[in-house]
Amino acid sequence: MARIKEKEKAIKLRLDGLSYSQIKEEMGLSKSTLSGWLKNYPLSDSQIKKLRDLNPRRIEKCRNTKAQKVRDRHNNVYNKASVDIGLLSEREIFIAGLFLYWGEGSKSERTTTGLSNTDPSMLRFFIKWLKIVNLENKALHVTLQLYTDMNIEKEINFWSKELNLPKNLFKKPYIKESTLAGLSYKRGFGHGTCNIRVFNRDLAEYVHMAMKRLSVMDFQ
Repeated sequence: MARIKEKEKAIKLRLDGLSYSQIKEEMGLSKSTLSGWLKNYPLSDSQIKKLRDLNPRRIEKCRNTKAQKVRDRHNNVYNKASVDIGLLSEREIFIAGLFLYWGEGSKSERTTTGLSNTDPSMLRFFIKWLKIVNLENKALHVTLQLYTDMNIEKEINFWSKELNLPKNLFKKPYIKESTLAGLSYKRGFGHGTCNIRVFNRDLAEYVHMAMKRLSVMDFQ
């Protein structure tokens, strides 16, 4: 009687579109037993397609193929952009830095030139730009904004290495009374925010006047 009920259940599962492997896993029966019971219950074309589409290996292969296509496309676009950009002269870097500062730089203090960001590459460009205007690293004041659950020494070491700046340039960090773990949007904040400032009236006035010049230029 129990065997008959098992067979009835196996047939029902087969009619529902399950494969031998799925029925075997659910009922603990051998494939040879299922083959004998279910040989007259083949799957329809639509059921076979559904099983194939839901196969974990097939899904993973499909994901990997799509991911590789995206990587290849991005590499092609990156290579084209690299050719289009080419090598930058100091003048071009200088002008690019002005536009960066126009958009992201600190403008509230007329005697301070500063930039804050979570992206080390943007700050490396900013430091390069400052060197073009003949400013040495020793003039920099670096302050980190961190969260209460972050390791201060570890983050100073991170930014010191990323920016190629000695740790003695780093001032006492500002610790925000919240946790990194508690942020609902964490992208880009993994090492806090780094603020680079230069206290130099002449530089600040020059940068502001250069931005003013850009603002009245005709770009047509």
